[in-house]
Amino acid sequence: MTNVGQFEFILLLIVLIIGLELGARKLRLPPAAALVLGGIAIALLPGVPVIGIDPDLVLIIFLPPLLLTGAYFSVWKAFRANLAGILQLAVGGVLFTTLAVAVTTHWFLPAMPWAICFALGAIVAPPDAVAAKAVLKRVQLPERITTLLEGESLLNDASSLVLYRFAAAAALTGTFSLFQATVAFGVLAFGGLALGAVIGWAWIAILRKVRDRVLSITLTLLLPWAAYIGGERLGVSGVITTVVAGLMLGWRQHEVFTADERLRSTAVWEVLVFVLESLVFVLIGASLNEILQRHGGTAWINGAVLRPVGGIILAVLVSRFIWIFCAEGVAVLWAPRAHRPSLGSFFSFVSVMGWCGMRGVVSLAIVLAIPEEMPQRDILQIATFAIILVTVLGQGTTLGAVIRLSGIGRQSEEQDPHLSIAMARALIARVQ
Repeated sequence: MTNVGQFEFILLLIVLIIGLELGARKLRLPPAAALVLGGIAIALLPGVPVIGIDPDLVLIIFLPPLLLTGAYFSVWKAFRANLAGILQLAVGGVLFTTLAVAVTTHWFLPAMPWAICFALGAIVAPPDAVAAKAVLKRVQLPERITTLLEGESLLNDASSLVLYRFAAAAALTGTFSLFQATVAFGVLAFGGLALGAVIGWAWIAILRKVRDRVLSITLTLLLPWAAYIGGERLGVSGVITTVVAGLMLGWRQHEVFTADERLRSTAVWEVLVFVLESLVFVLIGASLNEILQRHGGTAWINGAVLRPVGGIILAVLVSRFIWIFCAEGVAVLWAPRAHRPSLGSFFSFVSVMGWCGMRGVVSLAIVLAIPEEMPQRDILQIATFAIILVTVLGQGTTLGAVIRLSGIGRQSEEQDPHLSIAMARALIARVQ
């Protein structure tokens, strides 16, 4: 397909995305579920062209703006107050899920190298809050749960991408050193924190001097790619750099932008994020079509992939519940007796947090960016697509019912019908 043909096909996909979004709203389905189903339908249509996207371009096109917008709209005070809980989910939970998936994958597929197994674990480890937003908007949750879910979705991307980078390098080179990996992890993480703070501070200083609405919005659009590319070029984590820069800009947004600028920039970002998120979900369908054509249809999946993928999906679902149950249980035991929740509240918390484990944009972007020379690349893509499909359709469509059955939504309304300061600030930021 020519470049002009690819552009025309992408425009057609955007038109289909709008239709899928409207259908999802009418059927009260999570938008991600409709997009995944649409991607499957597109993949199975005869004669659908395959869009050849350079894997190196996938992460750099899709991830930076999605990361920055999540960080920008985070409430800093609530984020800082729940940082310990966010880190145990975003780092500890990702590590535990990666290990569980790797062990399960190697048990079902003994011939698959351990490095590939860990790469798959890192790809599917981070839950994505994007798939749950439509449901969460309809149910009032305690501020702690909302903050944990939003904070986890920001930081788990960084930890999973760092793990994936090490696992992919080991798979491609055949060598791995724990000491070198530990040192490299420290450089990536702390270097990203420092560089993100510097870039965020520099951008804030520039925006304060620019008193033009169009230029200010343009500069905010450039920030995610400047932070991500700058981090990658300097040998630190581009993901962490982007998240930190976004957090800083969001923290100081009321000092930098006027109300009119915030209103207009929010509208621009909403459109951009909607198109990027939707395209990622649909493009995985085109990738699935290419895999099926290469292996002669679905018979290969049914014969060689179905059973291992089923075990991997189970490992992904169960590992999150195990980690949250153990981590929250330890936190409850360490808390003073007067501040310990009831047994019912504890299990309600574990149920809701465990069920908010939908995989989405980040996993899709990583799996699309896998180098073509990576061994078992097709199995990794099929497994990732299946996990996203099951979690988005299964958990995404039933999350509202789980929240209602747990009683957490009603408890939050009965105990405190007023907004907290952090929630009020977040609401004002979205409205202005």
